[in-house]
Amino acid sequence: MSVYSVREELKPSGLNGISDEQINDHWNLYVGYVNNVNALNNQLADMRGNGEGGTAAYTDRRRRFGFEYDGMVLHEYYFGNLKAGVDMNHDGPFGALVAESFGSVDAWAEDFKTCGKSRGIGWTITYYDPVTGQVNNHFIQHHEEGHISGFIPLVVMDCWEHAWMVDHGAGGRGAYIDAVVDNLNWGLIDERTKAAQEGKVLNRF
Repeated sequence: MSVYSVREELKPSGLNGISDEQINDHWNLYVGYVNNVNALNNQLADMRGNGEGGTAAYTDRRRRFGFEYDGMVLHEYYFGNLKAGVDMNHDGPFGALVAESFGSVDAWAEDFKTCGKSRGIGWTITYYDPVTGQVNNHFIQHHEEGHISGFIPLVVMDCWEHAWMVDHGAGGRGAYIDAVVDNLNWGLIDERTKAAQEGKVLNRF
């Protein structure tokens, strides 16, 4: 199995409304997911090699697999789509696409923010449906529950309290969500959209 590494190049800084202290605190959780994915890959391989693939312990480790993997991957999408000082090109691939599905970019942004305020922990993701060419916003519980099979993530926002607690306290979800949208890396999001529309896989790092 491949050994995953922490993608330092994805770590944002200088964001408006999301401090470097907040990012550093959050980043440590991402590092933990990378380490846990590597550890689980090794544990599962060892257990299979020892003939333990049908045991309750193996099943427990396998059940944890999706949580840790999605925790790693979603954080890479999330940190990668944050960047300071980037203005949205409303006429770019993403802007044009969401205008078709939502009526306007502003309507998409409002729905994205509202989705992010869903009660509970999880993620807000704008997905592209490669079959219909449409986009829609989904709230994903935990890391692994609720993903739409075959859909492609274009915009990813962490909606666990740890994403805003340093800056905004327990009740600061709304302010944090506004800050995320203000700091989206629109150039990268346009690249994700263009690749999705062309049936290509755009690397998350």
